[in-house]
Amino acid sequence: MDSLAAPEQTATHAVTNQPPPLAPYDASDDPVLLEGLRREGADWAEEGLRRLGLRAGSAEAQEWADQANRHEPVLRTHDRYGNRVDEVDFHPSWHHLMRTAVAEGLAGTPWAEDRTGAHVARTAGGLVWGHTDAGHGCPTSMTYAAIPALRKEPELAKVYEPLLTGREYEPELRVPTGKRGLLAGMGMTEKQGGSDVRTNTTTATPTAESGMYTLRGHKWFTSAPMCDVFLVLAQAPGGLSCFLVPRVLPDGSRNTFRIQRLKDKLGNRSNASSEPEFDGTVAWLVGPEGQGVKTIIEMVNCTRLDCVMMSATLMRRTLVEAGHHARHRSAFGARLIDQPLMRNVLADLALESEAATTLTLRLAGAADRAVRGDTGEQALRRIATAVGKYWVTKRGPAFTAEALECLGGNGYVEDSGMPRHYREAPLLSIWEGSGNVNALDVLRALRRDPDTAQALFGELALAQGADARLDAAVARLKGQLATVSEAGARRLVEHMALTLQASLLVRHAPQAVADAFCATRLGGDWGHSFGTLPDAADVDAILGRALPGAN
Repeated sequence: MDSLAAPEQTATHAVTNQPPPLAPYDASDDPVLLEGLRREGADWAEEGLRRLGLRAGSAEAQEWADQANRHEPVLRTHDRYGNRVDEVDFHPSWHHLMRTAVAEGLAGTPWAEDRTGAHVARTAGGLVWGHTDAGHGCPTSMTYAAIPALRKEPELAKVYEPLLTGREYEPELRVPTGKRGLLAGMGMTEKQGGSDVRTNTTTATPTAESGMYTLRGHKWFTSAPMCDVFLVLAQAPGGLSCFLVPRVLPDGSRNTFRIQRLKDKLGNRSNASSEPEFDGTVAWLVGPEGQGVKTIIEMVNCTRLDCVMMSATLMRRTLVEAGHHARHRSAFGARLIDQPLMRNVLADLALESEAATTLTLRLAGAADRAVRGDTGEQALRRIATAVGKYWVTKRGPAFTAEALECLGGNGYVEDSGMPRHYREAPLLSIWEGSGNVNALDVLRALRRDPDTAQALFGELALAQGADARLDAAVARLKGQLATVSEAGARRLVEHMALTLQASLLVRHAPQAVADAFCATRLGGDWGHSFGTLPDAADVDAILGRALPGAN
């Protein structure tokens, strides 16, 4: 009997109607970003930003981000001989990301650059390089924020600031002064108090050497435990105080920094967050005893700005991914990007993204001018950063969820990268004070420093008369300030944020963008989810600006 013919070796299906990989792409290809960079005084940084954008969107950098999150940091408490080392091992991709970020000046570098717009350029760099991975932005942010606090103790700043502002990344634990570059972390919160740091129980005991103390206690959330130095809050004889804690002491011995465990977090998986224990840990006083919160307040302004920046970055990154998918995917006989309802969703997301990026760069401009002594910008920064931190970070999770949904089931699988962005989004609202903490901080600023309200309304007045809906919102805001209660703090801050964003868009964005934002966010012509823009919105113009090739 003849044998049966072998079956034809064919695939069961051919892959069609799937988008090509997004990478390589240019993460700086955003007119909102580039216009804001120029407007806020950092046009000199544009060439470098465009170069960084190409690198951020490269297949190599995107692979680093993926690998750094898939291969999470591992705690190693002891070496093979039983010696306590308390080290965290990272995947090589983490170090590639960190090395690039530090070399590009995204850590402490702006504090050493005596030119206008240095802090704006750093923020813009974060908006671009953040298209890779959010986790490694934590140590660079803390390093940036530590410097103004460290300057409260000039002798310490003289030693450490030149290394914290450098562009060299050296991850090994060594004597700090023997390295070419340093990173700084922070240990503020404890398990019994969280944001209520005045309940901290870690104690600081003076030694015979002036300015030197020993610490005993614990910290609940100390991220990036492989940093070289940490700013830590502890109870000294004179009250809650700020201290500098190096991982390695000047004689080369390891300071006591026992890492009990690493946090098993929802997102931010590439970055290690730890629970360290201090026991005879050597530390140096930063600022006066009893002035710990006052010493670190400038640090908080810096890290809150970075929370806003990273939320805006996640919005832009996921919008780009959603738009890319919609341009290449067809359903029901047409490309997704050509279907009216999908265009409404993407345009609504584009409005939110532009408002977030524009506000981020305005805050960075205020920070840059504030450190140069502009008192009006100092007052605006004080209140607007807290307002932006509350609102933009609150919008992040809803935004990333909607962008993920634009990919349908494809967006729900890890290979798309969207679940990682979605898990990352809630962190920015929690870090450096949750929503309630920031909303109450706005009330505190209004009550203690009337100049902050004056600065805010001065900023809003720059758009007066340009849009009736904005003018009405400003009038309502003034009425709210007269009767605000603590229970109504969120409502007030939300109104502040939307009014401030609208005023910036009215002044700086195309008419189609400003009109749609004012109609929806201020005028009430909007639903309760993204994709509910009114028929009058110029969706084509909005999408043409945000997603070139969408029309």
